[in-house]
Amino acid sequence: MSTETPAEGERLHAVEMSERTPVMRARNLVKRYGRVTALNGSDLELYPGEILAVIGDNGAGKSSLIKALSGALVPDSGEIWLDGEEVRFRTPMDARTAGIETVYQTLAVAPGLDIADNLFLGREIRKPGPLGSVLRMLDRKQMRSEAQRHMGELGIATLQNIGQAVESLSGGQRQGVAVARSAAFGSKVVILDEPTAALGVKEGNRVLQLIRDVRDRGLPVILISHNMPHVFEVADRIHIQRLGRRVAVVTPASHSMSDTVAIMTGAAPPPPLE
Repeated sequence: MSTETPAEGERLHAVEMSERTPVMRARNLVKRYGRVTALNGSDLELYPGEILAVIGDNGAGKSSLIKALSGALVPDSGEIWLDGEEVRFRTPMDARTAGIETVYQTLAVAPGLDIADNLFLGREIRKPGPLGSVLRMLDRKQMRSEAQRHMGELGIATLQNIGQAVESLSGGQRQGVAVARSAAFGSKVVILDEPTAALGVKEGNRVLQLIRDVRDRGLPVILISHNMPHVFEVADRIHIQRLGRRVAVVTPASHSMSDTVAIMTGAAPPPPLE
């Protein structure tokens, strides 16, 4: 039986994290839009096998930070490192090619297409030989087989027909398709932007389990969320963004929900960064 006090446990956790190499690291990111500064020297570290929640009030720079990490915007200055090497993303495709998959709040699914087509959207598998190379015919059988496997690996058993149109699915099921797509093709990092927004309690809990499943498969996850109970339920660490920069990193074990909100809003001083 452990005799560590909570403070000692937190200190040992901090030492352990500092000795690990981040999968992704951002340093001193700056982004300005005229006189408006969206990012003001923002930092971030994402470690292997963790769910890192990013929280902040409106205007804190969360969206700009995530867009910089996913290639949707180019920061004016600063550095982004992936697996110990500096990277420069000019487009979202650059980030996807590097193994970073992002699911935005708008989902970006094609409602009229089926589940398999959505999973392989932009990465369609062609039939072998001239049928694929010349006539550009899709290998729908392989796509559906692969889609069924990916959905099964994440335990999404409620979708019986992989060929059903996404528009016929519930909000939680559509989110499941988007998360499965990110897990299927993200080899380094999965970024999820408000994945439980506008979902009911049951479907929200199902998506939280999907996030754990993605993490348990070995993919670190960056979770952006305003839902503090969800953040405290799944996050290993919580990155607090305020006024365009990171002001603190806490854990559900080190700080209560009310303390974390107080730091986020500026009502309480942030703890020193390690």
